[in-house]
Amino acid sequence: MSQHLHVVCPSCDAVNRLPSSRLSAGPKCGKCHAPLFGGQPLALDEARFARHLARSDLPLLVDFWASWCGPCRMMAPAFASAAAQLEPAARLIKVNTEEAQALAGRLGIRSIPTLMLFRGGRETARQAGAMDAASIVAWARQHL
Repeated sequence: MSQHLHVVCPSCDAVNRLPSSRLSAGPKCGKCHAPLFGGQPLALDEARFARHLARSDLPLLVDFWASWCGPCRMMAPAFASAAAQLEPAARLIKVNTEEAQALAGRLGIRSIPTLMLFRGGRETARQAGAMDAASIVAWARQHL
């Protein structure tokens, strides 16, 4: 019997229950019918981040960044490339620390860009500094 996972829709934030064996089969949201995986990072505000963190069984790889940060802008294409390689094993998320200052403060984000990996709603790994796509993928897989 396959294990079922809760996957939060990137479009409508509905929680979908899927057999783990179907994650790579192009599943769609039961509510809005949008694809559950698009191979692109998902930009979330604080409220949506909290929902994904609390309700998703997938590991969340989060890029904390800001628009004024040069290294953050340089890393953005690498993070997008990593999303195409890591989904559906993990959901890649971007959180703008200028728009989610309270969240960044609670999580102790001291420098950006900072990558954090969450499993089961808890931080399991953290890495500060810009990285290329291969390094992001290797780092994530080491901690998944």
